[in-house]
Amino acid sequence: MNHGFSKYPVLAALDVGSSKVCCLIAHISRDQRIQIAGYGYNASNGIKNGVVTDINHATLSVCNAVEDAEQKANHQIDELFINISGDKTKSVIKQTSIQLHKNKPISDIDIQKLITQSQSKMKLPDTDIVHCIPMNYTLNKTNIVSDPHKLLAETLGLDMLFGYYPSLLHQNLKSIVENAHLDVSGSVFSGYASALACLVDDEKEIGATVIDIGGGTTSITTFKNGFPVYFSTIPVGGNNITNDIAWGLTTSFAHAEDLKIRHGCAVPIGQDEYETIDVYPVGEEDDNSIRQIPKAALINIIQPRVEEIFELINQKLCEAGLKDMPNHRVVLTGGCSLLSCIREVASEILNKQVRLGLPRNIANIPPYLYDPKYATVLGMLLFALTAKECPFENNASSSVNMPDMNGLKKIFGWFKHNF
Repeated sequence: MNHGFSKYPVLAALDVGSSKVCCLIAHISRDQRIQIAGYGYNASNGIKNGVVTDINHATLSVCNAVEDAEQKANHQIDELFINISGDKTKSVIKQTSIQLHKNKPISDIDIQKLITQSQSKMKLPDTDIVHCIPMNYTLNKTNIVSDPHKLLAETLGLDMLFGYYPSLLHQNLKSIVENAHLDVSGSVFSGYASALACLVDDEKEIGATVIDIGGGTTSITTFKNGFPVYFSTIPVGGNNITNDIAWGLTTSFAHAEDLKIRHGCAVPIGQDEYETIDVYPVGEEDDNSIRQIPKAALINIIQPRVEEIFELINQKLCEAGLKDMPNHRVVLTGGCSLLSCIREVASEILNKQVRLGLPRNIANIPPYLYDPKYATVLGMLLFALTAKECPFENNASSSVNMPDMNGLKKIFGWFKHNF
């Protein structure tokens, strides 16, 4: 193994999606700055809607992406963070409080007691807790504080966000990594990672929902008061639009994807009736078989599916009580967020201000990664460095993600040893 190319330790992230598998390897400097060292990309096989459907094909996709990244970084990795994007993700907020000795400052023991009580009975059958995120601490049920240490109060409360995913589906994702002879450092919901990459601090504080439209699924993550408050996913994404085009125009999936990228739009305009596009019938991909159709025919296929995606998102936000938050905005990211006029459709259906979410919270991102489709994998590196999670035992042999205790423990230990 070649570990001598850099004096800094390394983090690696793997975005396993329905359309692509992407691996990033990064140097982590002493001041926790991220520098991308290697990047690998491969078409996804054996994954559908974020779920493993063929473990052998999925493992091969992972191996190819990781090997490509390792060659570019000149470094062989042993472990990495993985994402979860299946439509079975869900979240719950639990509010807990404990009584305190009013003349004794709040200690680590008090806080640990509160966290333990919050976690009690939160494990669900056949389900892993992927995220366990402490949010607001409250003193005497009214005063919100970020750090209760050494303060005086009669009661100490905590809002804790729990993110869940089915254990078997989670283990299948881990298995394709383990089959590639790698260890899983931790897992992160795709939408959460994308939010870390795209949102500015003011948006997290005021309130924002990040909608990551991937190939097979669309992930939803809502922030408020600086913390994530909601995770969810719907089983519809950009691949559904492509399939609709392929079926509607009787063409191949590859050509339908090309039509979506080059000519696709979420809203029809008048000139579409007069502009024509070339379509190859399925199985007849040669110039002699080209059909010409009005561009409007393509848009009329795309528009209903785009509207469906945002109607489903609107329904999710309504069910979670997050639809009518004042000053709340929406950030679109993921590969399909670049579809022409999709922000206008989102704004109309969700009745919110909408912007495009580019990965912005890592300095000096290589130009080829400055794209919404790489928001998740870049955000996973930020998660590994900055996310504050509480340990939680899912079973006798595994625990919830705690990146500052897993990946970072090795990093900080390395610094202690070498400096």
